[in-house]
Order: sequence, then structure tokens, then C-alpha cells
Amino acid sequence: MTLTLRDYLVPEAVNLGMNAENADEVIRNISGKLLYAGYVRGTFTDAILTRERDIPTGLPLSGKYNAAIPHTDVEHVVKSGIGLATLTRPVVFRNMVSPEEAVDVRLVFVLALDQPKSQIEMLQEIAKVLQEPDAVNALIDAKNLFQVYEALQFNLAKN
Repeated sequence: MTLTLRDYLVPEAVNLGMNAENADEVIRNISGKLLYAGYVRGTFTDAILTRERDIPTGLPLSGKYNAAIPHTDVEHVVKSGIGLATLTRPVVFRNMVSPEEAVDVRLVFVLALDQPKSQIEMLQEIAKVLQEPDAVNALIDAKNLFQVYEALQFNLAKN
């Protein structure tokens, strides 16, 4: 059985309605939660911030919200998990395709995956979710973990 995005989501690393000043604050918050939950090493936060500066992960979407998918190398990960933040107001990430462009982001998936192959597979699964404006809207509007799972389930039901 293939594990889904929902299976990898770490409840302790979900921050809904986060009020952040910038992308670094979002990444520090979620990666700190992943560290506390035992999913990543102490090097994870600095590694993910460094990678984000070199290889940005902001992603303009077709709906009214944009997303970012910060991640880093497997050696900073203890076991696979994904953190999630929804933001009360957009923060700027740089565009993954055109790094000189800013992307106003309200949805952030922080990937902590311990196998390179699983990073590619999970990025593909997240891309499926992000291609569904209704699923993205439901994630942004989610007030609790159950609603997050419903939004992710909505996407699975369509595929």
C-alpha cells in the first residue's frame, strides 16, 4: 500500500491560522514542531532555510491562494513526516520556477522525508492537491485537523 499525504501529516506539526511575518518564521515554526515530535535532527531547520535561499519553493497556483513546499536533504531527517501551515495573511516566498519573482503564500507544506525517492513521490502527490482549487480553499479554511484530513480526502476521492 502506498502511503498518502494524509498518512505522512504529523498532527503536532500542523499550524492552522498562523500569523507570521515572513517565510523564515513559518519554516522555523513548523520545522521546530517536527523536531519536537522527533521527526527531524537539530540540523533540519538551518538546512531547510539554507536550501530555501538557494532553491526557492514558492509555487503560484491557479486559484486565489499560493503555496510553498520547503524541504531539504534526507540526512537531516529521522523519520518521514510532513508539517503544514495555513497563514492568516500571505508571506513572501520566492518562486521555484523564477527565483527573482516573489510569491504571496498562504499554504505551506514542510517536507521531512528520509528517502530521496519518497520526496519525488510526495511532491507529486502534493502537486495533485495544489491543482485542485477547492482542496486548497478547504485547507486554507480548515479550523482543525479533521477538516485538514477532509480536504486531503476530497482530493483523493477525485483521483
